[in-house]
Amino acid sequence: MMLSAKRVYYATTYYLSWLFFGLVGLGLNMVCALLLVLPRRLSLAACVRRVIRLLFDYWVKWLYASGVVRVRWFGFEQPLEPGVVYVANHPMLIDAPVLLARLPNAVCIFKPSIMRNPVLGPAAIMADYVSGRVGIDVIRDAARRVASGCSILIFPEGTRTAPGVAPGDFKPGFAVIAAKAKAPVQLILIRATPELTVRGRAWWKLPSVLPAQVEVVLDQRWEHVEGRHRSVLKAEVEKRLSEALHFQAP
Repeated sequence: MMLSAKRVYYATTYYLSWLFFGLVGLGLNMVCALLLVLPRRLSLAACVRRVIRLLFDYWVKWLYASGVVRVRWFGFEQPLEPGVVYVANHPMLIDAPVLLARLPNAVCIFKPSIMRNPVLGPAAIMADYVSGRVGIDVIRDAARRVASGCSILIFPEGTRTAPGVAPGDFKPGFAVIAAKAKAPVQLILIRATPELTVRGRAWWKLPSVLPAQVEVVLDQRWEHVEGRHRSVLKAEVEKRLSEALHFQAP
């Protein structure tokens, strides 16, 4: 009976957490949709990014306080630096919200279709997130933002990796952005309970193990080295991630 009551509590809290996420996100995008008509809307971008960070931070703290998802941070005792290319593995759907709760003045790279989405796009536009169809244009815009003091969050695999599967081949864009912006690259490792919004499983399906556990580890950092080829940096980051997750490096 006690186990059943706990399961009911966790199920209720899990779905309430997603309801809060959706409602707050919808409210933020409605406000941002109104702000899009302002002639100097880009002057508000940093403010919007701070609001997004705070909202994600409150959501992650709610998940922890409610006991449904316990996110633990390692190496985050000191505030992180802006102007850094942050790269991470991507095991869960909620990786970006979790990381954006901590990354300073951070932007992401969004597909143009998302930027045009009336439910998701307004906040991304107001936050001055990077978007585009042509790779070189995206890299140029991303590097410009990092050089100006923004952080950028990139999942080099480009998609979620299924549990127990080695990370896929990295796309070199993060290394090119870092080189153009003359910025360091910081690796972040994410380990999570299986079934928590993983690839191949619907996000709304309740994980069999609750509370779920998520570990976020600030790992190795690569300072900018003038003249270092992007393929070298890509290979080093890829190798470190594979080793840290206990897979044979490619």
